[in-house]
Amino acid sequence: SGSSAAAPLPEEDCMKLNPSFLGIALSSLLAIDLWASKRLGVCAREGSAWGSARPLMKVIEVSGHGIPWLLGTFYGLCQSDSSAAREVLLNLLFALLLDLVLVALVKGLVKRRRPTHNKMDMFVTISVDKYSFPSGHATRAALVCRFVLHHLVLAVPLRVLVVLWALIVGVSRVMLGRHNVTDVLFGLLLGYALYSVVEYCWLSPLNTPALFALW
Repeated sequence: SGSSAAAPLPEEDCMKLNPSFLGIALSSLLAIDLWASKRLGVCAREGSAWGSARPLMKVIEVSGHGIPWLLGTFYGLCQSDSSAAREVLLNLLFALLLDLVLVALVKGLVKRRRPTHNKMDMFVTISVDKYSFPSGHATRAALVCRFVLHHLVLAVPLRVLVVLWALIVGVSRVMLGRHNVTDVLFGLLLGYALYSVVEYCWLSPLNTPALFALW
């Protein structure tokens, strides 16, 4: 009878029973990401498969940390006696600060936790460092790599070394268990794109004379 006919399911229940292709694809990607990240975290702890390489990975970690880059750039800016060098260093400082702010904002919005196998013993951390996405080291490495290749005259072997350094920094984040694979991949892409923003907003004595007057 009409009274015994089943009532149609609410629209939201139908969506739960029939997940979209996009939802399935994203869930599958997340599962693969977590699995691959755990398998590749071979230096996450001293007892890991490559635990003996952990000190070397931590040296690489420091080489991509924001504090040494900021301090080194600021020191070079203060010591430079060339207007061209000061312009490049000032823009590198601007790029590093922009990178820190952008990564902190994205981490605060996404709030993805670090991998469970991570041992939290990083050099100089701040509150947003408890989050994983994106990798700030990877973003900074890609940004600095592109900046250096465009604004320093380097021999081909040195240019190759700069690119290798950026890639090794990214790989080391997964090996140390600090980040998932997608955190690093997105970080590299973000850093690469961020350089274009720096170039577009390039600071020079013509458009920011007051800023250059300070130096």
